[in-house]
Amino acid sequence: MLLSVSIITLNEEANIARTLDSVKEIADEIIVVDSGSTDRTVSLAQSRGAKVSTEEWKGFARQKNSALAKATGDWILYLDADEEVSRELAASIRALVKSGGSAPPFQGYRIARRNIYLHRWLKHSGYYPDRSLRLVKRGTAEFELALFHEEMKSSRETGVLAGDLIHHAYPTLESFIEGANRYSSLGARMVVEKRPAGFSISDIVLRPLWAFISRYFFRLGVLDGREGLIVQMQYAAYVSWKYAKAWEISKNAREAERARPPG
Repeated sequence: MLLSVSIITLNEEANIARTLDSVKEIADEIIVVDSGSTDRTVSLAQSRGAKVSTEEWKGFARQKNSALAKATGDWILYLDADEEVSRELAASIRALVKSGGSAPPFQGYRIARRNIYLHRWLKHSGYYPDRSLRLVKRGTAEFELALFHEEMKSSRETGVLAGDLIHHAYPTLESFIEGANRYSSLGARMVVEKRPAGFSISDIVLRPLWAFISRYFFRLGVLDGREGLIVQMQYAAYVSWKYAKAWEISKNAREAERARPPG
């Protein structure tokens, strides 16, 4: 059975070579959907045998589904550009879909992610094993249409593979803060899509405080050292920013509506 690897990219020259090198021994086809990189992402991918196409950005879920649709293998492994397949996981995939034996018992497999923040593997607060559906038989799954934190969904029963995806999330505090700012804006839009948001001390102050306490103490983030403390503090800030931005979006919409001429 043939294995396709599907990836979306935008200015990922710091990551793409490592990602593609980790699957070179198991992938029969590599599909990269790029959304207009201005660095060496495309040339690095092409030099490693990837089939690269450029598409206008359509949002995370639609872009990822486009990458899945271009795959021609019997099985598809979806990777983010900052992820790396561990040797154990590569061996599991090879044994499952490359052995030439009987058909795999499931049509989709969830894989653990080893999340690396500030060069430290975070093992608590829900950061590990953080399993998600990533290896699927072609045509049996797609990403749900969410603004972010989209997940691949399948109506079929799924299994679990041994080995980890190594997620090189944020190597620096600056990149982490930039990511939290960007994703809090998307999260705010998701909040407002459900209902207009008022100014809420509960959402902007108490909810972030509880997020820190529950994740750092009750879910043992304290065991992830100094990096764990910084990550949980930043996560609490993300929660506060999300609801503050939702309030701002709703306030601006109300003011624009009031300023609109009648009739």
